[in-house]
Amino acid sequence: MGFSHSGSDNSLFIYRQGTHTNYLLLYVDDIILTTSSDDLWKSIMSHLSLEFAMKDLGHLHYFLGIAVTHHSGGLFLSQKKYVAEIVERAGMSSCKPPATPVDTKSKLSDVSSNPFADHTLYRNLDGALQYLTFTRPDISYVVKQVCLFMHNPMEDHMHVLKRIVRYVKGTLEFGLHLYSSPASKLVSYTNADWAGCPDIRRSTSGYCVFLGDNLISRSSKRQPTVSRSSAEAEYRVVANVVSESCWIRNLLLELHCPMSKATLV
Repeated sequence: MGFSHSGSDNSLFIYRQGTHTNYLLLYVDDIILTTSSDDLWKSIMSHLSLEFAMKDLGHLHYFLGIAVTHHSGGLFLSQKKYVAEIVERAGMSSCKPPATPVDTKSKLSDVSSNPFADHTLYRNLDGALQYLTFTRPDISYVVKQVCLFMHNPMEDHMHVLKRIVRYVKGTLEFGLHLYSSPASKLVSYTNADWAGCPDIRRSTSGYCVFLGDNLISRSSKRQPTVSRSSAEAEYRVVANVVSESCWIRNLLLELHCPMSKATLV
């Protein structure tokens, strides 16, 4: 059909016809198709229908478990239904939600308490919460923390995990806003928790990247090696976010949204 493969994203395909452009995002058998021309959209859909058994679901409203709500200012991405399923799976439908997802004064350790008996439940809920972070960056840090103990969870770890479940139950309406704003600049923020792990003294890296007013990338991750100073820990996370920002700039270039200004970190 004439699509070209994106050099930045293996799931993205680009098709150009004269002054019109089409973007096709593919995940297994789920597709998002957007075009600059209705005629081009109809032509592509016709060609795809000849090759594959497919169903047109209309304007984007649900993709891979993520609800997409259109409003005058842009889009709102949420996983309200998915949160309800997690709460039900945990057997915590009547729980009382806390104000925050984590107690920042506590540090999780490998030997913090007695072993938790049901490893399968812990891993099941942990994995579900990981997927929820796509639209809930507010829980990214603490979900990353409880993920570190999936091999041998303790009762203290399960207590923290249950707090996350309680928190998301009380914030069902939370999600990620994507505003229709000028994409004139890319700004990144970073931080590091030097030697924050009480067991092996590795640091935690955290960053977020904004395109205009929109959060488009974020990460909270334990560093692979021990940093010998707070400066070293900070430089490591800066290196990571610079790499991420370079990838985003290349992707934006392919999407015909080149950045004319340097990325601020």
